[in-house]
Amino acid sequence: MKEESSDSLASPASLDRREFLVTSILAGAFALAVQPIQAQTRIVTDASNLTVGEVKIPVANGEIPAYRAMPDQKNKKFPVVLVIHEIFGVHEWIQDVCRRFAKLGFMAIAPALYARQGEVSTIQTSGELNRQIFSRIPDTQSMSDLDATVAWAKNNSGNTNKLSITGFCWGGRITWLYAAHNKNVDAGAAWYGRVVPTVNSPKNEAQPTTPFDYAKDLKVPVIGLYGGLDKGIPLDGVQKMQDELKKGKSKSEIVVYPNADHGFLADYRPNYNKEAAEDAWKKMLDWFKKNGAY
Repeated sequence: MKEESSDSLASPASLDRREFLVTSILAGAFALAVQPIQAQTRIVTDASNLTVGEVKIPVANGEIPAYRAMPDQKNKKFPVVLVIHEIFGVHEWIQDVCRRFAKLGFMAIAPALYARQGEVSTIQTSGELNRQIFSRIPDTQSMSDLDATVAWAKNNSGNTNKLSITGFCWGGRITWLYAAHNKNVDAGAAWYGRVVPTVNSPKNEAQPTTPFDYAKDLKVPVIGLYGGLDKGIPLDGVQKMQDELKKGKSKSEIVVYPNADHGFLADYRPNYNKEAAEDAWKKMLDWFKKNGAY
C-alpha cells in the first residue's frame, strides 16, 4: 500500500479557507450516528496494492477534503467513479467502498460535500444530521463541487473519458441530479436516494428540485437500486420515477428488491441485506461496463 499525505496533494495555500468548517477526513472512523457497528456482517477491504488517503479538491473559494483510492501503478490513468456519501459523511464505510472500486481498477473519489456546512462525524442522530447539515447544502454547490472533483481527477491519474457516479441515500439523490447536470458522465448508480419530495424531505430554497423533475430529459443512463421495505423512500414515489424515466431516452431503469430495507448495501448497519447487496453491486458493475464507464 502507498499512503499519500494530504499535504503533498493540496492545492495552493493562497486559497481562502475561511468559509470551510471541515478541512480533513477521519481515516478509519465511523460517524457517531451509526454506532454501534455490526461487526459480524461488516466487510473490510484492505489497501494492499492501492494508493489511498485524503486529498484536497480546489473548489470555489477554497478546498474540500476527499478520500481517494486507486491501484498503486505508476504512469497510468484509471476510470473515475465519484462515490457520494450518505448523510453520515465520508466515514470508514464510504472509504471502504472506494477501496472496493480501486481493487477493480477504478480511481474512486469521495468528496466531503458538507465541508462548508459543518462536521458530521460527531452529530449523534440522522434527524439532526438532516436538519443541521444536509437540508442546507445547496444543490448548485454540490454540482459545482463535483465538477471540481472531476477536474481534479483528470489532472491526478484519472481517465475522465470513463466517468461514473454512485451514491447512497442523500448521495443517491445527488447521483440522479449530477447525471442530469453533467452529460459527460457515462453511467450512474443511485442507491435508495430520494426521487420525489417527502414529508421529511420536502423541497426547499437550497434544494428546489428532485430527480423526478429531470427524469424525462435525462441523457445519462442511471440504474436506481431500491428496497421494497424502505419506509423513508415510499414505493409510490419510486414507481412515479420509473414511469417518468420511460418517457425519456436515457434507458435508465430502477430495480426494487422486495425484501430489502433502506441502506441494504451498508454492511455495517442492521439493515444490511447480503443477498440484495451482492446482486445489486453486480448489477451496478454490469451497468457501468455496458455503458462504457470502464
